Amino acid sequence: MEREPVSSSLLRSVGYDSDQQLLEVELQDGKIYRYADVPEQTYQGLIEADSLGRYFNQHIRELSYSRVE
Repeated sequence: MEREPVSSSLLRSVGYDSDQQLLEVELQDGKIYRYADVPEQTYQGLIEADSLGRYFNQHIRELSYSRVE
């Protein structure tokens, strides 16, 4: 999945697959996580948020995820 760079102190890049509702985030430390069953509105909320890190922590961090190596 391709990710786009974002301006955030927590996140380095974000990608989304709308067909599979998969969200992939790369943290500033280089770790990459893939979140399943993420509605497109949640992804849109993330990329449009004033603070991506705050939105991520409030709406996404606790969702089911897998680590991408």
